Amino acid sequence: MQQTITNDKNTAAPYSRTNPFHAKVLKNVKLNGAGSIKETIHIEFSLEGSGLSYVPGDALGIIPANDPELVASLMKEMNWNPELEVEINKQGETLPVSEALTTYFEITLLSKKILQQAAELTDNEELQKLLLVENAGQLKEYCSGRDLLDMVQDFGPWKGSAQDFVSMLRKMTPRLYSIASSISAHPGEVHLTIGAVRYTAHGRLRKGVCSVLIAERIQAGDTLPVFIQPNKHFHLPESVDSDIIMVGPGTGIAPFRSFIEERAVTKATGRTWLFFGDQHAASDFLYQSEIEQYQKDGVITKLETAWSRDTDQKVYVQHKILENSKEVFNWLENGGYFYICGDKDRMAKDVHNTLIEVIAKEGSMSQEEAEAYLNDLKKQGRYQRDVY
Repeated sequence: MQQTITNDKNTAAPYSRTNPFHAKVLKNVKLNGAGSIKETIHIEFSLEGSGLSYVPGDALGIIPANDPELVASLMKEMNWNPELEVEINKQGETLPVSEALTTYFEITLLSKKILQQAAELTDNEELQKLLLVENAGQLKEYCSGRDLLDMVQDFGPWKGSAQDFVSMLRKMTPRLYSIASSISAHPGEVHLTIGAVRYTAHGRLRKGVCSVLIAERIQAGDTLPVFIQPNKHFHLPESVDSDIIMVGPGTGIAPFRSFIEERAVTKATGRTWLFFGDQHAASDFLYQSEIEQYQKDGVITKLETAWSRDTDQKVYVQHKILENSKEVFNWLENGGYFYICGDKDRMAKDVHNTLIEVIAKEGSMSQEEAEAYLNDLKKQGRYQRDVY
């Protein structure tokens, strides 16, 4: 049963991070074609009856559940009775331990704090050694890419109760995803574009908590707890006349799908330029038919694509920006807005540096002057990034 918190005036409080709306899944489809090594999911939720709304650029928070197989392995390793009740918070609320580990606690992330508390529940010398001040580097390395199951397998035998263990864990944190739809184009709905995270580390297959839940265990008709997370630093220009340049390879396309849909509805007169990239044109061109239709209809003025694995030389979005440097600079000089969405560590950094290069080259500026120009764009809200 979906319950809504009510206040004194007996009116329903809005849904939020602490009171999420259980949204019904309308559609869950894989976007990649045959032969792709990627698994990108397009998922649509109904917001009917929630009173929730959003603007392009906002994010949707999902409160996920842990992988039942991981929970079962943990229970087996510790020999806990799944029905055993444990306290989950300071209010003294209880849940059976298997349910607490599935829905309430974060079990895929380790921290120094967890290992320090766990050290009190075992005589394992390896763990005590790992926690010595001089081994801080090794401790950090151990925590990276490992989870609670690794810890209980590596440092037993354990003498703590199930309650002792869950008391060390932090509450499940919501996962935030850039919204991939415009509510004007899809009233009462919200769409997301999610890449399933799977990798092997320390001899075991690891899965992204929320992305693999959606890729493997959620179907149309199921519900998930969600809330809207506004993003004041990433939004369309106020004027529909402004030009926009959007750089969003891979799942970075998500907010730009919402931007494009919104501009189609508002009949924006400003020009729209999309830079999209991924591995293979044949299998990884996300939303290809939609994008091509928007281009035909003139909603997208220019489209540049970069396919990194289709040629001997890897081609990325930043290479395409450089190829179009004169025109990119002209759009900026003309009051255009520049947006980046996607991978923070590599792509966003490379695009940022390429943009400085473009400004320096086309504006006949020094590196410092080009950086100052970009900083000025940022201050004006004309250089916006949504990176993760």
